[in-house]
Amino acid sequence: MRGLAEFVMKGRKQAIMAVMLLGLVPLVYYLSPAIVGLIMLRKGWRDAAFVLAWAVLPMLGWVVAVGDPIPLIVLLGVSGLALLLRETESLEFTLVAAVLVGVGVEIYFRLQPATLDLLFEQMELYLATNNLPELQIDDLRDVFTSIIGAVYMFLSIVLLMLARWMQATLFNPGGFQREFHALRVEQKVALLLLGLMLLANYGVVLPEPWVMYFVLPLLFSGLALVHGVVAKKQMPSVWLKIFYFFMIFSVVIQLVVLLALVDSWYNFRQRITSPPS
Repeated sequence: MRGLAEFVMKGRKQAIMAVMLLGLVPLVYYLSPAIVGLIMLRKGWRDAAFVLAWAVLPMLGWVVAVGDPIPLIVLLGVSGLALLLRETESLEFTLVAAVLVGVGVEIYFRLQPATLDLLFEQMELYLATNNLPELQIDDLRDVFTSIIGAVYMFLSIVLLMLARWMQATLFNPGGFQREFHALRVEQKVALLLLGLMLLANYGVVLPEPWVMYFVLPLLFSGLALVHGVVAKKQMPSVWLKIFYFFMIFSVVIQLVVLLALVDSWYNFRQRITSPPS
């Protein structure tokens, strides 16, 4: 990835070539938003806007060819998040703003339900064929649509962090690690997210599945807490590998989110002392 970052930062022609070529390859096209994000973070919106315009072209091709606008939504979402991060220098605020990407994806699927119709038709057929209890397909559709939105919100955050990492690798070695390790949701933001989670959980004003959108900023804050503590205590990296292995269990994810909430008030990293050298 460092080689790619060095190539696109050589000049506008190289950046345009990269986003055009990557944008034509399935799945690999998700590197295109990271490249635009890198240029946005480093050079600002004036230089990035020109590259973004070229990056949009192959994404529009996917819309026309297979009717898939999600790569385009992610491209625009990551570009907006990168601009926001550059202007605010607040990774915390940018993570909260990423909720808009997930909601944008969900709105698309609600306005264009045909994309999911085939999936649910097959699901209904499977339930009927195997004499399984019928589910409320409409309710399942709502949940599944929000899950898709949350997945692409998560992806957008990861791509933004990839762009930030590439920027730090080239121009500020170690900067991304310091920024990520210091990521912490402040009390007011934590209260806002918690309030929105409760409203969604009880179906007041907000749809219940939207809880996932408000959990993700806290999840990333919790991950940053774990990384920060491991680094500050100078623990072997194998502890992080063990930690991510146990992340396959939902209870561990819930504990990480809870730790992030508690950290908003307690600030564990500030209280932990580094071992003597």
